[in-house]
Amino acid sequence: MKRLSSKDINVIAMDAVPRISKAQSLDALSSMANIAGYRAIIEASHQFGRFLSGQITAAGRIEPAKVLVLGVGVAGLSAIGLARSLGAIVRAFDVRSEVKEQVKSMGAEFLEINYQQVKEKTTEKIERTDGYATEMSDHFNKKAQELYANQTKDIDIIITSALIPGKPAPILITKDMVDNMKPGSVLVDLAASNGGNCEYTIPDKVVTTDNRSKVIGYTNILARLPSQSSELYATNILNLFKLLCKGKDGQISINLEDVILRSVTVIKKGK
Repeated sequence: MKRLSSKDINVIAMDAVPRISKAQSLDALSSMANIAGYRAIIEASHQFGRFLSGQITAAGRIEPAKVLVLGVGVAGLSAIGLARSLGAIVRAFDVRSEVKEQVKSMGAEFLEINYQQVKEKTTEKIERTDGYATEMSDHFNKKAQELYANQTKDIDIIITSALIPGKPAPILITKDMVDNMKPGSVLVDLAASNGGNCEYTIPDKVVTTDNRSKVIGYTNILARLPSQSSELYATNILNLFKLLCKGKDGQISINLEDVILRSVTVIKKGK
């Protein structure tokens, strides 16, 4: 920052776009998260090696795969949408209760813990205004771990995408939980670049456990859909320049009275 400030330049951070309706067209984080969630299901399906949808064939009945999505942000919702469209049974969990209706509207089941009991033991604020989860109390985390442990025994595919801004990704799935999953199950950890939500996760590796479960820790998930990632990011940049060049004359004007430009501007003319 000191080196940038020493130059008479403007610095804008695309990862600082506020999560408001007005800024959606240039919200690069949401664009990339949408792709990540979609690709996570593709990667999981490839490693899973079975149908996601249920079928009745001459050889017998095939049960649909069961998918668990932990973390229902943009990536989680994208994963839910694709998994449901492919015919899987989908369950989801998030500490933010306001996403419940979104999950249910997509045909998935929203898992819940006894929130009232937890609330009596903590004064923490669960919801944030930026769409992310906050760090929870030990009591809440214990209840959540019990939920995960019960669910993983019955799940074929897990997608994790839980992040806390400014901190390492929280561990949601322990090694014991993965070891108790059905043989051949798959976990895709979208938080691998921040340390991972699973104890087995190794960045940029596919870990195969003793029970033949696979834990995918790709950190280049967006590069696995390169054309779509480039197209959406370019569109976000274009919309940013439309905001910067109101006069459509190529002259950039950073108006700090605009809530979006105020949020994304890191340095203006060296300050």
